Amino acid sequence: MKKILLLGALAILPTKALVAAEYTVDPSHTYVSFSVSHLGFSTMRGQFDRQTGSLEFDPAAKKANVMIEIDASSIDTGHDKRDAHLRGPDFINTVEYPTITFKSTNTTWNGDKPATVTGDLTILGVSKPVTLTITAMKCGPNPFNKKETCGFDATGSINRSDYGVTYGSPNIGETLDLQIEFEAVKD
Repeated sequence: MKKILLLGALAILPTKALVAAEYTVDPSHTYVSFSVSHLGFSTMRGQFDRQTGSLEFDPAAKKANVMIEIDASSIDTGHDKRDAHLRGPDFINTVEYPTITFKSTNTTWNGDKPATVTGDLTILGVSKPVTLTITAMKCGPNPFNKKETCGFDATGSINRSDYGVTYGSPNIGETLDLQIEFEAVKD
């Protein structure tokens, strides 16, 4: 009887979810984008086409660490002349500062799911804390390749002048809305 109870108890434990794991961000399933008011007339949207990163995820201990490194020169707003200007010294100066990074420092949880991730966002060599709200999260085997995968969607806002990006202010919006959606595959 004790053996049956023990086996029954073990069968209901989510053993995979109790194990801390390290993941590598899949750049082909990662999307880092932004939006900002353009002269108050419209919203300009853009994205970064190249990024790398990692995720350490331990739901049992309620810990998650995220690191995203963005190739700043991969900025893409769908307009070549504007993109060249954004890469220049008026904006993100990709010659002197080729990467933008986000490194988490804390995660809050709502029950069994992470709710927010706070970390240091570095733009133009300036690091400031940013809190992103996690709007979606799922971990499990990818139905196509069967590899253990975690996906997160997070949003937040920054004041671009906090990072020294002041060109066109206040006509070009001060508040930059960020979206980071990524999938990471277990190492």
